[in-house]
Amino acid sequence: MRTAVVVGAGLGGLAVAGTLARSGWRVTLLERADRVRPEPTAVVLWPNGVRALRALGLGAGLDAIATPLPDGGVRRPDGHWLVQPRPTPAERTPVVVHREDLHDALIAGLGDQVELRTGVTVRTVRAVPGERPTVGDGRHTVTADLVVAADGTDSEIRRQLAPEATVVSSGCAAWRAVIPWYRAPKLPDDQPVHGETLGAGYRFVAASLGERGTADASRRGGIYWMATAAGAPRPEPPETQLALLKRWYAGWPAPIAELLDATEAADLVQQEIRELRPLPRAYGFPAGPGGVVLLGDAAHAMPPHLGQGACLAFEDAATLSSLLRESRLPDAVAAYDRLRRPRAATMVRQTRRMSAVLRARGRLALRARDAALGTISPRLRNTAAAAAVSWHPPA
Repeated sequence: MRTAVVVGAGLGGLAVAGTLARSGWRVTLLERADRVRPEPTAVVLWPNGVRALRALGLGAGLDAIATPLPDGGVRRPDGHWLVQPRPTPAERTPVVVHREDLHDALIAGLGDQVELRTGVTVRTVRAVPGERPTVGDGRHTVTADLVVAADGTDSEIRRQLAPEATVVSSGCAAWRAVIPWYRAPKLPDDQPVHGETLGAGYRFVAASLGERGTADASRRGGIYWMATAAGAPRPEPPETQLALLKRWYAGWPAPIAELLDATEAADLVQQEIRELRPLPRAYGFPAGPGGVVLLGDAAHAMPPHLGQGACLAFEDAATLSSLLRESRLPDAVAAYDRLRRPRAATMVRQTRRMSAVLRARGRLALRARDAALGTISPRLRNTAAAAAVSWHPPA
């Protein structure tokens, strides 16, 4: 039986561990935290992420927990429309999923061939010709045919194998929250939740998770929102951060104030937005009969402005799974590197272009952005959507 070590039990790590186990591998899943638990927020999945999950055999579970996300348009803080809402073809419509629901579906897909070890911080990796790859925590080592580094933006495995890839700040911080339906504000029928509002260095996006009053035990419902602001993360307690958000977004169009008023400090999840510059020169490192591969944020951490982080992680998992079914292990490692690097580079490039638009500050820059956004934003989004729709797992 072939063996694999997956480092990191985030969304990408759980997905690849499950698909390897279902393919007959014996998998050891190492997680640095003492418990495997997701953030109580949500994640947007574009069609490429949905297609990847279906390729991984998780489509039925996804259908039960996902909510289609229509185009809500883009407004200025004064309510003026920069981009009007438009109908989106079904094949390009993203969905929004509560992270805890998605996490539960991925955990259910692990089966009994995955040994989960928590509280393990991987500090060393060895990938040399003629020897099976090995990882260690300073006290114990684990050897396998394949090592999958899904250990996030601060991946120690990537740092040792691809030191040229540096983690840098994207210059902004993000706050996320899900307001459960029993606390969510009741809004007029003509005031949709979905939508995006852009200010000078500030952004607010909201979406519904299911419908209010729908009795569905398979999903967690509510209203998901994400706010981003230029600058470093705030060191204050969550109560103070929430007060700051209410001050920063005061006077912005409804339902932003209503959503912030319904949010409790315990709902907030703050995150510094960071990215890899440059991307690693390789995503696959042959060793012995197999090798090491980078997956998810360990390979291509990027800002969330196009919602592609989780999608690319699931693409990585689906691509690796397909290659391992069709190729010898050393060939699969090489093919994974060959396929994933240009794909990740394309999506990262598009995300950075959108980031430059969203970061506009100053009167002249904002005027230029607002004047051009009606043309630039749809074009960038259409380019991203076309790239997402065109992706298929390798045959």
